[in-house]
Amino acid sequence: MQIKLDKKFEINFNIIFEYIAKDKLSASKKFKKELFQQIKKLPDFPYKFRKSFYFDNEKVRDMTFKGYTIIYEVDLNNNYIVILNIFQKNKPL
Repeated sequence: MQIKLDKKFEINFNIIFEYIAKDKLSASKKFKKELFQQIKKLPDFPYKFRKSFYFDNEKVRDMTFKGYTIIYEVDLNNNYIVILNIFQKNKPL
């Protein structure tokens, strides 16, 4: 199963990464490494995380990671997962 990154995710991830890096570059690199390790595990159990609070669609899921919500969509028919967005809980971008 292939993982695709939506443009909105990429933009918001970069904003978060740069914000963390302003305080401590090593912390931002660690955050990035650990987040993408979790994302790479999604194809093993694509429905592991809860149905999205933000979408009324069983294929859209909310993964939580260090106070952030990562929204992704599972498309089994086309064999891919799209990472749609990342934001701090209760503060959608």
